[in-house]
Amino acid sequence: MLKALIFDCDGVLVDTERDAHRPGFNRAFAEHGIDAEWSVELYAKLLLTAGGKERMVVYFDEFGWPEGSDTVEAKKELILALHQTKTRITSEIVAELPVRPGVLRIIDEARAAGVRLGVCTTSNPKFIDAVLDLFGAERKAAFEFVHAGDVVAKKKPAPDIYLLALETLGLPASDCVVVEDSRNGLLASTRAGITTLVTQSTYTSEEDFTEAARVVSELGDEPNVQVTLADLAALAA
Repeated sequence: MLKALIFDCDGVLVDTERDAHRPGFNRAFAEHGIDAEWSVELYAKLLLTAGGKERMVVYFDEFGWPEGSDTVEAKKELILALHQTKTRITSEIVAELPVRPGVLRIIDEARAAGVRLGVCTTSNPKFIDAVLDLFGAERKAAFEFVHAGDVVAKKKPAPDIYLLALETLGLPASDCVVVEDSRNGLLASTRAGITTLVTQSTYTSEEDFTEAARVVSELGDEPNVQVTLADLAALAA
């Protein structure tokens, strides 16, 4: 029986990676005087690493660290400062982006049916707060928990954040369904034993979703509904 629905954020609730996070990183680099520009194509490769701070480390390790970042502590301070700036910028950008089709409809169906709602994401808590603001106050308040950023030691594809969600809910994995959009997210949720539906996003349409219970291009709104709450309940069963 479906008792809880858990969403990833980026690419699931809003298609944020290309049009919010990527330009946010680029503007943060510019504000800090760093000569770096992440193209759409480069960012697709960087997305193989979960977490914005981790992504920057991978990039700088490959292409060279900015001047002055010659110690472990200096690198850590730079990454934290860049991430703080990027979070501020992307929280402003996301206010102008549309919620993905079908998300608000599914949330309303879940609320009406008494299905509990939560979010598990590697994004910064301030950023996911800005995303949930797009839903309106009543829908935002319906989310029982938001596990975000560095709330667990190991990020996706490790299952830690979804195991934390199950602990928070006090439910077995069989009573829950996750909506993800990436392979890293899918591996995290299925390793936690939770049935997972994948909604493909801009950067993930070519990824391997073998472990998913179902894969769709979007949840969809009328007249192009692809997934209903009843469909999710059937997957859980």
